[in-house]
Amino acid sequence: MPFLLICFLVLAVSLVTEGTVIVPGATWTDTAGNVIQAHGGGFLKVGSTYYWYGEDKSLNSALFHAVSCYTSTDLTTWTRQNDALTPIAGTNISTSNIVERPKAMVQLSAGLKNNGYREAAQTTYLLYASDNNQNFKISKLDADYYGVLSQTGVLTASTLEAPGIIKRNGIYYLFASHTSGWDPNPNKVFTATSLAGPWSTQADIAPSATRTYFSQNTFDMLINNNLAIYMGDRWRPSLLGSSRYIWFPLSWSTGIPQIVHTDVWSIDLSSGTYTTAAGVSYEAESGTISGSATILSDTSFSGGKAVGYLGDSAWRNTTVSVNGGASVLVDQPNTGGGHVILSVPVKLTLRSGANSITFSAGQSNYAADLDKIIVYTAT
Repeated sequence: MPFLLICFLVLAVSLVTEGTVIVPGATWTDTAGNVIQAHGGGFLKVGSTYYWYGEDKSLNSALFHAVSCYTSTDLTTWTRQNDALTPIAGTNISTSNIVERPKAMVQLSAGLKNNGYREAAQTTYLLYASDNNQNFKISKLDADYYGVLSQTGVLTASTLEAPGIIKRNGIYYLFASHTSGWDPNPNKVFTATSLAGPWSTQADIAPSATRTYFSQNTFDMLINNNLAIYMGDRWRPSLLGSSRYIWFPLSWSTGIPQIVHTDVWSIDLSSGTYTTAAGVSYEAESGTISGSATILSDTSFSGGKAVGYLGDSAWRNTTVSVNGGASVLVDQPNTGGGHVILSVPVKLTLRSGANSITFSAGQSNYAADLDKIIVYTAT
């Protein structure tokens, strides 16, 4: 029997031009066609160029392989550069060590620091979990970023990790997850008018049941006072190189930053605005049902119905084919509950007019339940 009932909204993305849109959870490739390996990433802007530093997990291991570096001028099309950091035998950055969450700062000399944040007047701070992840601390770094000068603030007994920070209109917004291993949890935001605190109580940045849409915060980028980007990782511990990136707009419309959940979106840096794509929905229960597939009823489903028993583990997978063509394998993360629906993107080529999309043909393992399909096409 399945470990839990999991339900997915499956997103079919057809004919979307590579690099022009952001599709949270999709396989993101660089200009050479290779999967981007920059997990736990940090970002830096120099002139009009953005630099994305992250963990290369292509060996599917938590051990250190490289800190990669990618560049872009639009935040969607990325080119891999030389690695920023590679292992050195006999040091604490050897292939036997773990190097996580690289962040880069520019000063007279460059340095990579875990979760660094620079204030005005060249003051740089380190944000980090401490005391066996029980306390979260903010400390001032020395001029070359190699040492801690003093502790500025502490969130006691907060059990936080994976921080990001934004200063907007004189208020600091500290984003972080709690500690649950590789599994996601509802990420939080805290506010203060000083890095020393006092910090507010935690607030959700997304509906709690979604566990931040199965992601963990890694960086938060302020574009302007009306727009920021939540940048997270969807970790796949058994295949770390297949972990995906979950980027969403952040909105302050309610006064507290909230993720704007969207399947496909684009950003215009010149205007500092974003656009969400509109798709065409098709209810799964309206299709042809065969094999072990069964119509399920639940108020959490779109239209109150979905298709289940499309065949167990924390992750599942299924196949999708179009018009009798080759099958595409789609990985499906667990949603954390039988009433929680997540979007899972798959890029397909559809022809003009009618198309036949087949899910889970001849499948023996359990797949996620299918709520509906939304098709987004390039315009």
